[in-house]
Amino acid sequence: MQKTPKKAEVQNIVASTRFADSLDLSAVASILEGSQYDPERFPGLIYRMKKPKTALLLFGSGKVICTGGKSLNDVRESVDIVADKLLKAGIPVERHPEITVQNIVATSDLGAGINLAHIAISLGVEHIEYEPEQFPGLVYRLEDPKVVCLLFGTGKMVLTGAKKAEEIDRAVELIAEVLSRCGFL
Repeated sequence: MQKTPKKAEVQNIVASTRFADSLDLSAVASILEGSQYDPERFPGLIYRMKKPKTALLLFGSGKVICTGGKSLNDVRESVDIVADKLLKAGIPVERHPEITVQNIVATSDLGAGINLAHIAISLGVEHIEYEPEQFPGLVYRLEDPKVVCLLFGTGKMVLTGAKKAEEIDRAVELIAEVLSRCGFL
């Protein structure tokens, strides 16, 4: 009987946007309380938020990277909160800029232990990397969806590289299907 993998749980979304053609980061640092800006160490301003729990990196070019969100709503809310604070302080930025997801990291569990050595031998080297002396997991690179999966002997997996949550779900289903078809689940 095939085990059903747990629904993937998003751990982190990295997304980018642009607030303006340029930002005066010294001025932004004085507005965003608790932000970190040390241009000698890092060219961007770091602003950590508690709710939603995210971090935004703002650059002089006007580009913004948001990391740490567990959903697109977290990302959108974080970007909108910062944009509103800057607008209220008189810094001209886009109120609701377009957001582009760069990467989604998620975890899932196949619900059963698996033999990584057997999987590596059976599935071949084209999409698999397995060097247990270097790393305890098997790296499985899917082409469609373009997602990288780290599989562990416990059946747990970390998926990365997706741009949409649906790609993560498809990857989990595909991996479970392949492993089941080959008799590993």
